[in-house]
Amino acid sequence: MDARRGTKIVSVRSTNLLAVFVVSLAAVAPMCASADPSAARQRELVNLVRQDCGSCHGMTFKGGLGPPLTPEALRDKSAESLTLTILNGRPGTPMPPWRPFVTEAEAIWIVSRLQDGFKNETR
Repeated sequence: MDARRGTKIVSVRSTNLLAVFVVSLAAVAPMCASADPSAARQRELVNLVRQDCGSCHGMTFKGGLGPPLTPEALRDKSAESLTLTILNGRPGTPMPPWRPFVTEAEAIWIVSRLQDGFKNETR
């Protein structure tokens, strides 16, 4: 075996190890991001969604300036795209970015609640 070929084998092994690491990290990341907010923070988020989101999307989430946020209206939208909309807003529309006010995990929690039919109570 020549040195050049030996180096190539090490590179392939390193690449395989890196691939395994990335796949493992991708599998664990959603579990870290999906931890529910504390009960106190959930109450704050419920208030934020009811008051701030409701001011544009309707107090019953059936639409207004913004589109409806009912489970039926959100059925064909992915949780990921809804989370990104909450965090980054919609340029060219009145939908502002909420990233300064909510974390990604909190946005995921909000999306989950909206898809289930947002209730006043926390889980």
